[in-house]
Amino acid sequence: MLIAFRWLSRLFMALLALATLALVIAYFFLSRSLPDYAASYQLDGVSGEVEIVRNNANVPHIFGPTDADVYFALGFAHAQDRLWQMTMLRRTAQGRLSEVFGERTLKIDELLRRYDLYSLASQSVAAQDAPTLAALDAYSRGVNAWIGEVNLGALGRGAPEFFFFTNEIATWQPADSIAIIKLMALQLSGHLEAEVLRARTSKLLPEARLYDILPDAPGSAVTALPDYASLMPGPIPGGFPFRQAQDPLSPFKSGAFAGASNAWAAAPERSAAGGSLLANDPHLQFTAPTLWYLARLEFASGGVIGATIPGVPAILIGRSEALGWGLTSSYLDDQDVVMERINPDNPEQYDSGAGWKNFTSRRSIITVKDSDPVTITLRWSEAGPVLPGSHYNLATVTPAGHVAALEWTGLSANDTSMTAAIRLMKSRSIAEAIEAGRLYIAPSQNLMLADRDAVAFQLIGAVPNRNPAHETMGRMPSPGDKLQNRWDGMQDYAQNLGVLNPTSGLLGNTNNKTTDAPFPDNISFTWGDTHRIQRWLTLMKTREVHTRESFIEAQLDTVSPVARAVLPLIGGDLWFTGTPSPSGTPERLREQALELLAEWNGEMNEHLPEPLIYAEWLRTLQDRLIRDELGPLASEFSHPDPVFIERVFRNTDGAEKWCDVIQSAAIETCPAIARIALDEALLRLSERYGRSIETWRWGDAHQATHDHPVLGNVPLLRYFVNLRQSTSGGDSTLMRGRTSGEEPDPFLNVHGAGYRGVYDFADPDSSVFILSTGQSGHPLSRHYDDLGVLWRRGEYIPMSLDPELARAAAVGITHLLPN
Repeated sequence: MLIAFRWLSRLFMALLALATLALVIAYFFLSRSLPDYAASYQLDGVSGEVEIVRNNANVPHIFGPTDADVYFALGFAHAQDRLWQMTMLRRTAQGRLSEVFGERTLKIDELLRRYDLYSLASQSVAAQDAPTLAALDAYSRGVNAWIGEVNLGALGRGAPEFFFFTNEIATWQPADSIAIIKLMALQLSGHLEAEVLRARTSKLLPEARLYDILPDAPGSAVTALPDYASLMPGPIPGGFPFRQAQDPLSPFKSGAFAGASNAWAAAPERSAAGGSLLANDPHLQFTAPTLWYLARLEFASGGVIGATIPGVPAILIGRSEALGWGLTSSYLDDQDVVMERINPDNPEQYDSGAGWKNFTSRRSIITVKDSDPVTITLRWSEAGPVLPGSHYNLATVTPAGHVAALEWTGLSANDTSMTAAIRLMKSRSIAEAIEAGRLYIAPSQNLMLADRDAVAFQLIGAVPNRNPAHETMGRMPSPGDKLQNRWDGMQDYAQNLGVLNPTSGLLGNTNNKTTDAPFPDNISFTWGDTHRIQRWLTLMKTREVHTRESFIEAQLDTVSPVARAVLPLIGGDLWFTGTPSPSGTPERLREQALELLAEWNGEMNEHLPEPLIYAEWLRTLQDRLIRDELGPLASEFSHPDPVFIERVFRNTDGAEKWCDVIQSAAIETCPAIARIALDEALLRLSERYGRSIETWRWGDAHQATHDHPVLGNVPLLRYFVNLRQSTSGGDSTLMRGRTSGEEPDPFLNVHGAGYRGVYDFADPDSSVFILSTGQSGHPLSRHYDDLGVLWRRGEYIPMSLDPELARAAAVGITHLLPN
């Protein structure tokens, strides 16, 4: 026995030594791709010595003899820190993910090939002005210079992920950068899905109830639409959704995550220090690393600092000494689904409304790892690409003898959005910035501007020119054989909504409705916010003048205006009623929950149980209200709509009918449904978090999920690459943390502010910004997650253009020297 024990001990020690050796070897190879920020490189492509000064937060401050050298160095720095992310964005836009990930991403590639984004980006290169072409060329050379250094110095293939997947990296091209902007436009456009959902829902509900569950923003007039079935000839098939958006590699996110953001500005007369203020926090899907990358660029015209996207040679949101700018999703309706009627005698033709026309067709071959290549036929009508019924649930609303085509502003082959971004970054005044927006195509954005003397708001992006007689007003798919349903080009930029120096001295947007204009000048019927804007107005009215600190306070505000508005409605008949119940009973649990909610101020604090109770109650309540009417379609409404809940409990236009369960003989009341939903919610929570309500924490459910898109689901590795943090906020707070809405973790924080910035033009160098992860995309780097800790605590880092401040605590200075 003793001998056996000795041999087992020796075997264990040998295995432990082998495992340690394997870890050391793995670390050696993986860490080879960690950049040396204090190195010097002799390179072709720079005209003189270029410095990349990385401050203590790893934010590069780039100084060079010429603007071209600065763009070159930005490409070099992007590739050093985010090479894998850049190549993945490019592969996604090209529809080439399956070359690496096999059949898992085949459907994603198929749909992206149909959009043909990369071909459109390649054609758009020629549409850029000369300075932009020079910037794209220099940036591309900078990216390729780092790829060359990786190959020359055997620097761990450039990123750890290249050890697990292909290590082939194609040279960077100017079209790659434009394709990434087009990919962003695709991610931020959700009207296609909204059209299909409205059409599907209209088949199940009468008109009045359709406007309950898919309400217009409060204050807008409801214009009756024709019944969808009456627009389309023949029967329309049913069906269940095909969901590919759950794959973290897919850019096709649900409409609930199509984009959101906050931006507000104060003119000098509303600023305590006498200089304009601007705050901005765009909201996107959380990933590790975040999509944003902080940088400072020193051009001949002056310094610019803010947030870039790796792969794009521009500060997209930020400031210079003279100007600050921020972006919010405009929710412009920039997509229309057109049902093209196919010629029964010639399937290669469709009815354009002015006669039969031929589809434009070509074949595309998708290479699939470990499988045979797949050949698909791409077809375009004059509207745009023909999309298969297997995507976006289009099969459920496409009549026989028709195919669905998409009109979308992002399909321009002369897309000058990159030129607009470069010009905006170099603008020295509000007037210059607004003029730069003229060339911007997609994705449409609200541009918030501030300089030392003024503030402004401008809608940028191509606006479709719709016919006032459009049968569905762009809210549902429409027949393409009627010319009134097709776009007539784009509106003139001068018609785009704009505000300069409002009398109040304040401007703000939280994706709320921005105009009361009737169709077709209404911008959109679908907006991203109805309540956050009210909270912002409340905070702005509490002060006559504002400071950088008050803008930060608003940016980090976690009070839910929806909770304050809805809880008195749904709980009004439940509070302080009935007799006390014995401990341990469901009735007693309900009493405890109601007591907590009665004293709660609506703050979605991560350490409190009340936000968790409220969120689960509202989610359960909406599901109970709609499930019997909508059946499986109810799953498409994954997030409670406060406007719908308010309509039901206020009985707006008879909306209380939703409270009656149509399958039962009894007539249920809204208070009864609210009570049942609360009991069900508490049962679920107690099963997961225990019976003691006082120990429940919103932050346990509402963790920010900065997950690695590729390695985040790999056992063991996910603990090293995924970043999870308990967070406050919620779906309707200014510090927005959009929940997943999907089981088994419906309250995970999956979509929010990856970047926050506050700019003070009374003292520009006191401006601040922050990322939700770190600057590096390398999991072994200390800069992979260092800024995320500050972000969670509501802290910021200095946003200064002072070069000495950057050098004072630099983690390294990279020198790029002419070869």
